[in-house]
Amino acid sequence: MGIKFKRQKPIGNYIVDFVSSSHRLIIELDGGQHAEQQEYDRRRDAWLRSQGYEVVRFWNHQVLTETQSVLEAVRQTIQALSTVSSDSVPPCGKGEITSKGS
Repeated sequence: MGIKFKRQKPIGNYIVDFVSSSHRLIIELDGGQHAEQQEYDRRRDAWLRSQGYEVVRFWNHQVLTETQSVLEAVRQTIQALSTVSSDSVPPCGKGEITSKGS
């Protein structure tokens, strides 16, 4: 996809699995323990989103058994984020820039 991701990157008090800083996208791969910590994951994701990131989660088995579907979901997310960010920049660089979530 031509997008650079960093692995195991600290953001605030959290360490995210993968992050593309240029697209403000975090990808989390979840094992079975996440079924037991859903509330923690919700709070964590909410904080990361409040920092301007989009968070996408996949189960480990999805990545292993449905790799093409996972890659397509990531591609579509990146495309949507690119559309949102280009829509928020006014023509000729004039005017106000609206941030995500405003």
